[in-house]
Amino acid sequence: LQGELKPILRKLSAGDIERMERLKKDSAQAIRVFNAKIRERNLPMKPISAAYNFDGSHLLFNFSSAERVDFRDLAKELSANLRCRVELRQVGARDEARLLGGGGRCGRTLCCSSWLPVYPEISMHMAKTQDLPLNPSKVSGVCGRLLCCLSYENDQYKQMKASMPRLGQMLD
Repeated sequence: LQGELKPILRKLSAGDIERMERLKKDSAQAIRVFNAKIRERNLPMKPISAAYNFDGSHLLFNFSSAERVDFRDLAKELSANLRCRVELRQVGARDEARLLGGGGRCGRTLCCSSWLPVYPEISMHMAKTQDLPLNPSKVSGVCGRLLCCLSYENDQYKQMKASMPRLGQMLD
């Protein structure tokens, strides 16, 4: 952990845990309200998740959209309807996959939703270095972007290619 941590005031009580469970259920209802308001206004948005803060005074909605959306009026209406402060946050394709979760082509849980804290820099050159097909559909993940795992072994592939003979090269 980095930075200064705030002091611990007390352990969670049974009431705190109950309130957290209730807020989790309320956030599911809030997503339905959010989706209904989006449809009413015919906005090009796709709701992804909703999360209350600990005391229920603040609600964060994550959504995805291909274009920039003016949602100020929607935020005001949601705030009045749900009786708390509402924040709307547009997320990209990788963050959408992280929030929704799922399985990758390897059969395991998506790296971004299970353990990957920061997205690595990935390029098509990495796929070329690893002799993978350069077809974007073959090297793209659930999010539609290049697979994060292309970066995991890229350095080893570079080292091996430097020391091994080229494909088709005649050897003695």
